[in-house]
Amino acid sequence: MKYGKSEAKEYARERMKGLWGASLTPFTADLVLDESAFRANLRHWFDDTKLGGLFVSGKQGEFFSMSLEERKRTFEIAVEEARGGVPTILSCWDMNLDNTLELIRHSERIGADFVIVQNPILYFASRSEAAVYEYFKHLAESTRLGIALWNNPDHGYSMSPELCSRLADIPNIVAIKDSVPREEYVELSRIAGDRILVSSPSEVRWLDNILELGWRLYLASPEAFAMQSKVDRRLTEYTDLAIAGDAAAARSVCDSLEPVREAIRSSRPLGKDQAHFKYWIELQGLIGGPVRPPLMQLTEEEKATVRTAFASSGLQTAGPRPSVEA
Repeated sequence: MKYGKSEAKEYARERMKGLWGASLTPFTADLVLDESAFRANLRHWFDDTKLGGLFVSGKQGEFFSMSLEERKRTFEIAVEEARGGVPTILSCWDMNLDNTLELIRHSERIGADFVIVQNPILYFASRSEAAVYEYFKHLAESTRLGIALWNNPDHGYSMSPELCSRLADIPNIVAIKDSVPREEYVELSRIAGDRILVSSPSEVRWLDNILELGWRLYLASPEAFAMQSKVDRRLTEYTDLAIAGDAAAARSVCDSLEPVREAIRSSRPLGKDQAHFKYWIELQGLIGGPVRPPLMQLTEEEKATVRTAFASSGLQTAGPRPSVEA
């Protein structure tokens, strides 16, 4: 362990900074975990894009279609490739509590920096804050690792700012990926920002959140690497400018990325986020591969739309510009 449970919040404030990407999981044509491709992508994200940290095998990483052993393997590969430099946060949530605990304990054994767990699905206790509090309290008591909450409305409800503030009092609850409307995470920042690192996966509001809320952590989405390359790191540039207090320069650089944002938005088919991002990073020269069922692949027509959008985005890549007709 790199820190004790009582030191988890302090360690998180030291290490959880900057742009954290939400990794995609590459599979081969026959849908086997492609370990060599994953390692190659990780090296690009760590060495070229220079992410602040990496969120491993979450929703964008298709955790729901992988076995526990496959999820553990992606954890191991990410920690190995991080080499103790780039911090990792491993996504451990599972419908089954024992599986979640097994993934957390595995993360602790292999030397992960942090784990992240989504709010539980509550079939018979919907919106029961007491049940959610006890769930996370139980998880926190089971490990010395710092745990980040993931407030995920996909599960049929959102955790209130007041509940998240209560959870922030637990010694090794260190951060939250708050996928909720802005007014809710603004309120949480106000009432608990001294006890928990609050972040949102919205790149669109990232600059405002740095300047208005004093945030230093972007946790986490594929945009952190999909909007950047080895030779075009404007996302990192405006982040650094904003944190340094140069709001005008940061806004100028941020605005220059609007064609990239629009290219991603306009070319992403409804319900095909993972397939879209996988194809997008292939156009960047990485390895995406197919998605696993029940997700659906992009059609050839949809791929053509993505190629056109990518070519018009203004995002510079280390390699040749992909052909629209490819």
